[in-house]
Amino acid sequence: MRAEAPIADLVARGLRAPICLTWEVTFACNLACVHCLSASGRRDPRELTTAEARRLIDQIGDLGVFYVNVGGGEPTLRRDFFDLVDAAVSRGIGIRFSTNGWGITPAVARRLAHWPGVDVQVSLDGADAATNDRIRGPGSYALARRALDALGAAGVSTASVSTVVTRASASQLDALAALAHDRGARLRLTRLRPAGRGTATWEQLRLSAADQRLVHAWLVAHPEVATGDSFFHLSALGPALAGLNTCGAGRVVALIDPVGDLYACPFAIHERFRAGSLREQGLGDLWRTSPVLRALRTAEAAGACATCGAYDACHGGCRAAKFFTGLDEAGPDPECALGAAPPGAPARPRPGADHSRPLVVRSVR
Repeated sequence: MRAEAPIADLVARGLRAPICLTWEVTFACNLACVHCLSASGRRDPRELTTAEARRLIDQIGDLGVFYVNVGGGEPTLRRDFFDLVDAAVSRGIGIRFSTNGWGITPAVARRLAHWPGVDVQVSLDGADAATNDRIRGPGSYALARRALDALGAAGVSTASVSTVVTRASASQLDALAALAHDRGARLRLTRLRPAGRGTATWEQLRLSAADQRLVHAWLVAHPEVATGDSFFHLSALGPALAGLNTCGAGRVVALIDPVGDLYACPFAIHERFRAGSLREQGLGDLWRTSPVLRALRTAEAAGACATCGAYDACHGGCRAAKFFTGLDEAGPDPECALGAAPPGAPARPRPGADHSRPLVVRSVR
């Protein structure tokens, strides 16, 4: 009998379909978070129409994508948003959507309580208003809390508090977990990336070495907390965190932006990772044949990490983080937990398209 290939080998070659497909349905947003990966704010006039979005949903269903993480911008600012979610649910596609809470009224929360297969992630980047609002803007903490209260009152069992971990919130993980638990929600933590508007604030917000050790120890002690494999670079510190612990770009994940372009990585909306346009080529064809995706599925070169005993644990870290800090993608992560990132400040690539409204990037000091 032929032995089955190890899961790591299957992932490295790329799966038949993404496990998680992120779909940013709009760049429109009522907030202006200083770390926004897509630099959202203004709606792109080329945004997919309802008809195009429905055709894309059919392609996602036909390809067999496990679930779709819908975001933006603020996805509920699309007038057809809940109609699109309904179309996806009718195809048996799992939906997880991220919101700042703007569109979660009590009536919407009651609707979600009876909608199988739909998870709601409310973004909250601090356990208190002072911490959160420095990053997400004045009033955003109250907005998110109102949404969480509405979801809890409606009995929504699939709600999550979604937090991008920064040096300000690293010490608040217990408080964030308690806040989520008190509202019948789960906690999901995501790594900060230096992309979009985050290129201007990453140095201010990124975790210190002490913060990284704290976060790693906390995640080891709380395996029930979802991370989307976001912190696999920290596995070099000791026990491996739950997940694949390797870069999934173009292998198990991908991103669709509001105008229908497919990218290899949800954290890298940049021409370097652009696989092609879904207005010109079908999703299945692009996933299988895009030269960008096929190149990412070749064997990884350890580069400067080749002699490190922790390479099998972290595989050099996040490719997007390295790219947006101007580092060699075959070398160590800029936040290498063992301090192996090269010193100095190499030239950074220019960010992709900026959809920010004027004067939205403010100091977070």
